[in-house]
Amino acid sequence: MSGKQEIRTTDSYAPVGPYSQGLVAGDFVYTAGVGPLDAATGEVVGDDVAEQTHKTLRNLGAILAAHGLTFDDVVKSTVHLQNLKEDFAAYNEVYRTYFTEPYPVRTTVGSQLLDILVEIDFVAYKGQ
Repeated sequence: MSGKQEIRTTDSYAPVGPYSQGLVAGDFVYTAGVGPLDAATGEVVGDDVAEQTHKTLRNLGAILAAHGLTFDDVVKSTVHLQNLKEDFAAYNEVYRTYFTEPYPVRTTVGSQLLDILVEIDFVAYKGQ
């Protein structure tokens, strides 16, 4: 028997490939890389990185909530920005509003993304 439990919610968009929205493994929850897609339509939400960051984080929040977690449980995030130099400040301003100190550790990199400006994944601690 696998030590993994899948997390699924209709409050975030369905995976567009062979992967799960999230997995529970031991005391941790891992999310897939999530972007600014609408759960109902699958369309990109937002024309700039600030709007897309809000939608991406709301999608991630829905995946966390499906397992009873919040942003306060996030211990690590990995962020991909299509335009790292141009968009970092605007993305960072939005990102900070979703967390309280101590902030999760974070890696932010520039990546070639498909028709979106931001993609984020989380590792969250669910404890016992």
